[in-house]
Amino acid sequence: MEETEVSLLHQLARLYGIEISYYDGRGCLRRASEDSLLAVLMALGAPVNDMHDIESALREHQQEQWRRCSEPVVVVWDRECACLEFNLPADRADSLAECELKLEYGEVYNWKSDLSLLPVLQAAPVEGTGYVVKQLELPYVLPWGYHRFRLLQGPNSWDTLIICAPSQAYGVDRIWGGFLPLYSIQSRNNWGSGDFLDLKALLNWLQDRGGSVVGTLPLLATYMDKPFDPSPYSPVSRLFWNEFYINAAAVPELERCPQAQSLLNSSALQKEIEVLRSDPLVNYRRGMAVKRKVLEELGRCCFAGDGVRQEAIRRWTEEYPGARDYARFRAAAEKQLAGWPAWPQRMQEGMLRQSDYDPEVERYHLYIQWVAREQLRSVSTQPGRQGSGLYLDLPLGVNGGGYDVWREQASFALDVSTGAPPDSFFTSGQDWGFPPLHPQKIRKRGYRYYVDCLRNHMQYAGILRLDHVAGLHRLFWIPRGHGAENGVYVRYRAEEFYAVLALESHRHKTALVGEDLGTVPDQVRTEMEQHNIYRMYILPFQQRQDQGLNHVPRDSLVSLNTHDMPPFNSFWAGQSPDERKCLACFLNDMGVLEPFSLAAEDILKASLKFLASSSGRILMVNMEDLWLETASQNVPGTLDEHPNWRRKARCSLDDFSLISRLMQITQELERLRGNTRVDNVLSSGGGKL
Repeated sequence: MEETEVSLLHQLARLYGIEISYYDGRGCLRRASEDSLLAVLMALGAPVNDMHDIESALREHQQEQWRRCSEPVVVVWDRECACLEFNLPADRADSLAECELKLEYGEVYNWKSDLSLLPVLQAAPVEGTGYVVKQLELPYVLPWGYHRFRLLQGPNSWDTLIICAPSQAYGVDRIWGGFLPLYSIQSRNNWGSGDFLDLKALLNWLQDRGGSVVGTLPLLATYMDKPFDPSPYSPVSRLFWNEFYINAAAVPELERCPQAQSLLNSSALQKEIEVLRSDPLVNYRRGMAVKRKVLEELGRCCFAGDGVRQEAIRRWTEEYPGARDYARFRAAAEKQLAGWPAWPQRMQEGMLRQSDYDPEVERYHLYIQWVAREQLRSVSTQPGRQGSGLYLDLPLGVNGGGYDVWREQASFALDVSTGAPPDSFFTSGQDWGFPPLHPQKIRKRGYRYYVDCLRNHMQYAGILRLDHVAGLHRLFWIPRGHGAENGVYVRYRAEEFYAVLALESHRHKTALVGEDLGTVPDQVRTEMEQHNIYRMYILPFQQRQDQGLNHVPRDSLVSLNTHDMPPFNSFWAGQSPDERKCLACFLNDMGVLEPFSLAAEDILKASLKFLASSSGRILMVNMEDLWLETASQNVPGTLDEHPNWRRKARCSLDDFSLISRLMQITQELERLRGNTRVDNVLSSGGGKL
């Protein structure tokens, strides 16, 4: 291939936001192959099939950029002037234009603008046509919100979404909480896996001991039978919740549904529940099958009646029409026994007929979404408790065969998948299997889908974790059939994501935590700090050779581990003698560890005390660390070797208050989070956990 052709290919790739080279997780510079660049360009919609199309595609892209009068989205930060730029043909750049500004809540302003009076920012000839760039300053101070501006010239009009947002997201200060995957919770009342009532009980237990929040893995809907993919990071949708976590015995319909009562009290069902409880691992298929039998009866009773509950679900369905669409999708998937890519063409394109699904199954999925929201709301809004105590997790992507990708196909790049480049652990890279959002198409659609995902979570969450926060800036795209080692990075408009996040976080009073672990460009953490999105300070990643631990940033969440890391006891067992000595000396110097102690329990307590005394905003404690668990919940890259997303917690929720170590640690965390900082610990000598 000629050097000129490659140079033009690289030029076109950059124009589409593709990085032609990057440093992988091992620090090695990797250059994108021509085949990968062409494949990603096609996925982005560039008019190319091979190298012969590059030159014409460059010309077309240039013309399209100038013909597009205005950007589809513009960000205006709080207290800044709203200035819009317009690309105008030179022969129309000095005429009169009509302006229309429609605020989010309906107010409309109209005025005329003499374009000849606007400042010229740039001028250029494009394929024989002269263009100028002019700047228009809006004569109004904009409130926070999503506003629409329209410029009209004769029969032509151009629309721009203006996102006016606070420069920083909503914040919290010096709180602590506990983390436990909901599926893993054991209690005397659940059916072999944790449910929403267990989540509520754990939150109450923590708050009664001075904690503020309970964190867990994503609670979104997943495929539980055919197809089957229970991973919380591969949800069917980021807009709907997982019925697996409903507590069927707490649904109000049970009181007046003899069919469900009879089923629930039957010896066969009670025996099945006991089998599920005694299993050391969560059995999703079997557990969902048991719960579904009861929920189906409850749903039939609800729809068969004419009372307050039936009227409530009717009003909810009218208010959220997407719920019925989702229910029909799930019913169709059950009839087809497959995700939507395996459906007939008409159904793939979003057109469902009543013959494509069982109406009773549709009603079931509608009902369980309504019930799931009721129970989740009962956790997040409790009498006598201020604000929400839920720390929810928003996964980076969704199942490629799920509802969101089916309904929002125009927002996704369907011919690629998201993943990660090679590193020292995954030497061939990672392919996570789900399609990424399309950077241009989501802008043209005003980030509507992303806003809906945030609102779905923030209505319940006091804190929201953003999985793989670097994805706001760029994602690693893997063309279909090319392998993860041949992926490339594609850039996004990070400023627009941050504006949406900041605006929605204030509206819902939800603090944001960005998962920034691993190889993350410095720019990402700089912008996280600017917009008050908290970093993650995970102690094992912060060790410095022979120097203890790195400084704890103030705007951070601090913890001993994450859901896909070994528990602290296993981490400590895997440390070398020198690493153990180094950390122990550091903790001793901080005044939180007695000299010469290398016992796992003492190091755990000292490490928690160090984190609790730090200036980190949020301390999250893995509840399993408090009884010195050694088994991991999830081990990345082990699809068959490890029971990921299935291991139950060794200690039951009912026994938490009987574990003396757990009670002592929570008492000390309450004291330290309230009034102590590391500098105070240094001067006072600290206390004992």
